[in-house]
Amino acid sequence: MSAGAQAAAVPSAQVARVEDAARGQKLLEAMVAALGGDAWLQRQTWIFEGRTARFYKGQPDGGATQFEEYYRVQPFGERVVMISHFGAIVAKDHRDVAEVWTGENGYEITYKGTRPLSAMEVEEYQRWRRHSVETVVEEWLKQPGVMVIDEGSKMVERHAADEVSVVSAGNDAVTLTLDQSTHLPLSLSFRWRDPVYKDWNTEVEEFADYHVVQGIATPYSIVTTHNGDMTGERFLTRAVYNVKLAAELFDPSRKLVTKGK
Repeated sequence: MSAGAQAAAVPSAQVARVEDAARGQKLLEAMVAALGGDAWLQRQTWIFEGRTARFYKGQPDGGATQFEEYYRVQPFGERVVMISHFGAIVAKDHRDVAEVWTGENGYEITYKGTRPLSAMEVEEYQRWRRHSVETVVEEWLKQPGVMVIDEGSKMVERHAADEVSVVSAGNDAVTLTLDQSTHLPLSLSFRWRDPVYKDWNTEVEEFADYHVVQGIATPYSIVTTHNGDMTGERFLTRAVYNVKLAAELFDPSRKLVTKGK
């Protein structure tokens, strides 16, 4: 059978799926290029500083806390330090609480010592990590059976945007919304079924206020929502990449530094 005859025999729906996948793949390639291309793909470590706030049922749960985040790609490790600012005469920074994440577990460190975080907290953290932009690009797209779907265009807060869904062979899915003019991610969303109540939950991460740092487009504003309610907000004041980080930063047994700098 000739190539032309073979093409004619393909159902139109299948052709449309192939075209959607090709468009979706091109959009993801444009997104990676906009994020910094090789500079973004080859990041090894980073330090983020800024303020973060948590929300419960959409309402603020405490104030905006200063934080420092230390992140290592391989072997994976993350340390997030919460900082307070007080003093009787001269205010100083005090590192009150730290969370350390390894490949499988999470720990909270306070002046009282180190305690493992609950299985629920660890699963929530790992769920977000499994569905992150980095994981989708660096792991999902390399897996056999993955599907990329161009979901079309939409308006997002006065931004014309493209939507692309990536579906794994196990039928897990992430949808990325990309700014049509810059191709940078505006949001990432995914759904998961509650193991107890069996209903579906929708998580969304929104990105804004991009700054180019060492050739890498970095969102200085990140908002997370759960089923439409805001759960977290983070604003960066400083970002730096590919600095050497001491291995002890990712050691849960490292004692918390409580005194000022």
